Amino acid sequence: MIILHVDMDAFFAAIEQRDHPEWRGKPVIVGAGPHERGVVSTCSYEARKYGVRSAMPSRTAFAKCPHGIFVRPRMHVYQEVSDVAFEVFTRFSPFIEGVSVDEAFLDVTGTAHLFGGMKPLAEKLRAEIRAACGVTCSVGLAPNRLLAKIASEQNKPNGLFVMPFDPEGIRTFLAPKPIRILWGVGGKTADLLERYGYRTCADLQNADPRFLTRVLGDAAAESIRNHAFGIDDSGVAYEPAEEKSVSREHTFPEDERDREAVRATLLELVEDVGRRFRREERWARTAKIKMRDGFFNTLTRQASFERPARDDISFRHLMLELFDREWPPGTRRTVRLVGFGVTNFTEEPPTEEADLFGISPEAEKMKKRERLAAALDAIHRRQDPD
Repeated sequence: MIILHVDMDAFFAAIEQRDHPEWRGKPVIVGAGPHERGVVSTCSYEARKYGVRSAMPSRTAFAKCPHGIFVRPRMHVYQEVSDVAFEVFTRFSPFIEGVSVDEAFLDVTGTAHLFGGMKPLAEKLRAEIRAACGVTCSVGLAPNRLLAKIASEQNKPNGLFVMPFDPEGIRTFLAPKPIRILWGVGGKTADLLERYGYRTCADLQNADPRFLTRVLGDAAAESIRNHAFGIDDSGVAYEPAEEKSVSREHTFPEDERDREAVRATLLELVEDVGRRFRREERWARTAKIKMRDGFFNTLTRQASFERPARDDISFRHLMLELFDREWPPGTRRTVRLVGFGVTNFTEEPPTEEADLFGISPEAEKMKKRERLAAALDAIHRRQDPD
């Protein structure tokens, strides 16, 4: 098993620094005001150097870092960036367990080979998060969830760490680590164990199981000692959900001002979305486009098809209608990311309205478009079986 843990670095504070370039490199503290009753939600790494931490009273944070920049949370913005990050995750695995807006586990056992191995996959994921979200993340790779979580903490911020996968390598790696890094060892349990001299994972590895049982009880003793050896049988707790949209995005290496280049990219995305959408027997009622500029201002527009559609021609026509409306020829615009998607699905084909001469011309035209799309999909599968 290969489990990847991704942790967005100082997520809320990083977004504030992204949106306010003048704050980069400075201590940013997200939460209550410095003279208010309330706590720090998160803070930048620059603030952490002064001892500021999450859940610390804001007044204490101010005392430690009086020159810090105190910012009220913008949860709607953070959620939007989180949604983009989780969309990136789906490119690497369908098995995703979201822990919070800024943290997730991915089971990449079956997909790592598609990217040349688990480390190239992790490196590509980190790069795509940076490009799509404008913030960094730290990633850990390991044979289980416990070790993946520990691994992601080793090279923060903006780091990647691959945990040993063999039992002896895992035991050796964990041996000098403090027991507080283990799941199940909270503050009270840690204090209790430390009173008996158990301060490192090596202490637990070498402990008498019978004595640990007397101190902690059967279940806790067995679980914590297993964790000290890196043993964790829990898997990624993903929930298979009905697919509500099919979409693709493209991030340009630099801000793109060429309208025709952006238009051509969107046409390519339409083809990709169409092929993916037609893997199942369904029709879409709605199409949408997304455009994001270099300052991460995001514009989304959507419109409904005249009748539910599943063919590329219908997808292209509505995409171009939306695109031309937002970026008319001759106007200036700059984008960094564009996307196209379809949503609002139905498994029922459009109702075929008949006239005196049989099926209506519009229905017949749609049937021809669907047959053409199916033929092109078949050709594509022969040329590119993957």
